[in-house]
Amino acid sequence: MTARITRPTGIPLWMQIETTLSREILSRKLTGRLPNEQALAERFSVNRHTVRQAIQSLQQKGLIRIERGRGTFVQEEMIAYRLGKSSRFSHSLSDQHLVSDVDIQSSHFEPASEPVANLLQIAPGNPVLRVESLDLADGKVVSVCTQYFPLPRFDGFIDIYRASRSTSDAFKNFGIASFQRVLSRISARLPNPEVAAALRQGKQQPVLYIESVYADTNGAPIEYGITRFSGDSVQIEVLPEGL
Repeated sequence: MTARITRPTGIPLWMQIETTLSREILSRKLTGRLPNEQALAERFSVNRHTVRQAIQSLQQKGLIRIERGRGTFVQEEMIAYRLGKSSRFSHSLSDQHLVSDVDIQSSHFEPASEPVANLLQIAPGNPVLRVESLDLADGKVVSVCTQYFPLPRFDGFIDIYRASRSTSDAFKNFGIASFQRVLSRISARLPNPEVAAALRQGKQQPVLYIESVYADTNGAPIEYGITRFSGDSVQIEVLPEGL
């Protein structure tokens, strides 16, 4: 099947091809061995050099691997985390037909540090609920999370969270049917030993470190979260409505 490439947009042809193939890989429409360069060139009505540029970009992003003598293969374990104003990681997993789950490791109350207090717009030292958990996709740990919820607004939140295994569902029990992401910060950091062990990776291998703040419809912050992903298994996509 020939795919239409919109040439007048000003976006290079190889980039348009790379975007198309990336979406097919992340949605699991394209799996296993990738068609060879000639087949892809015919599909997109371009020359093989243009296809080769797209393939190189996909390889650099970790979406595919090239095995000498065998061909080019999709990295099946790559997961897309689509950052949008109202989306959470579980939404991205559901879109990719992956079963999401949360393994709550611990929870306790503590006084908010100044950085946490600033992000939640509360006074330093005010109590917050801190939750440590693991995000799972089809039973595999894909991220290590720390979440902070302001108190006393969310007194009793942890019991509902443990039962529902969903932050969004727990929020609904507090009358918050909708919310939005008001801050996202993405950086690369070296993991501590506990995070590296949970993600089953080396301590010298950086993780994607994502900080998020969510607010209710009145603009009041309801959660500050830190999520650490293995860079080899998760790709971050920032949606236009999430900018």
